[in-house]
Amino acid sequence: MTAIHPTAIVESGAKLGEEVTIGPYCIVGPEVELGEGVGLTSHVVVAGRTIIGPNTRIYPFASIGHPPQDLKYKGEASRLVIGANNVIREYVTMNPGTEGGGMVTQVGNNGLFMIGAHVAHDCKIGNHVVMANNATLAGHVEVGDWAILGGLSAVHQFVRVGHHAMIGGMSGVEHDVIPYGSVMGDRARLSGLNVIGLKRRRFSRENIHALRTAYRLLFAQEGAMAERLADVEAMFGDNEPVMDIVNFIRFDSSRAMCQPRAEHAA
Repeated sequence: MTAIHPTAIVESGAKLGEEVTIGPYCIVGPEVELGEGVGLTSHVVVAGRTIIGPNTRIYPFASIGHPPQDLKYKGEASRLVIGANNVIREYVTMNPGTEGGGMVTQVGNNGLFMIGAHVAHDCKIGNHVVMANNATLAGHVEVGDWAILGGLSAVHQFVRVGHHAMIGGMSGVEHDVIPYGSVMGDRARLSGLNVIGLKRRRFSRENIHALRTAYRLLFAQEGAMAERLADVEAMFGDNEPVMDIVNFIRFDSSRAMCQPRAEHAA
């Protein structure tokens, strides 16, 4: 059964699934939809046109679905859609989309958003993403499945973070991060592959070896990137993880690609 604490405010029009729990002093807006088993611990505010998937748990003082922090936002009927089985910890903020970004902010399933994490307007977040304490995303950022953002990291608007990538703590990311890559620094640079993450995700030794070889070729000092991409595709065209990186680099992005420092290029 749905359980609503007497001090909570659930406005008329809100849609609540079965076994939703709404704790003390929570506020749920009139256009909010909470899926089956969603739990709002206490002092949580969910506003706007926000949909939260089943079994997502939200902790005190999180602010979910309030208007974007974007001067171009003019009150358009944009949405925030959050998937299933997420853990959203204290003081997390997530904003809906804008007209300039497709009108929706999308968060996938099985994510962990630690204390103070921020997901800005029009972001697209994959599944199994971890954002550590006070990690922040500017508007229009895309984050792939299984990516990890370290504490106090910040990602510039329109940046793409590939799946299985790792962003080190306190990093400032202003360029796209390749899938399986690891970046760090106040202006983040590639420091290699996220090998620890690959092993945890049970990637085969053969695939990890292929990724290492492709990484060295792609970020070598000789030749143009287009030539290096062609060489890597010729060698590893049937290797899905390597081609993930090749296709990611070939995508026509508005941001440059995060590059390694010279000592990490080989």
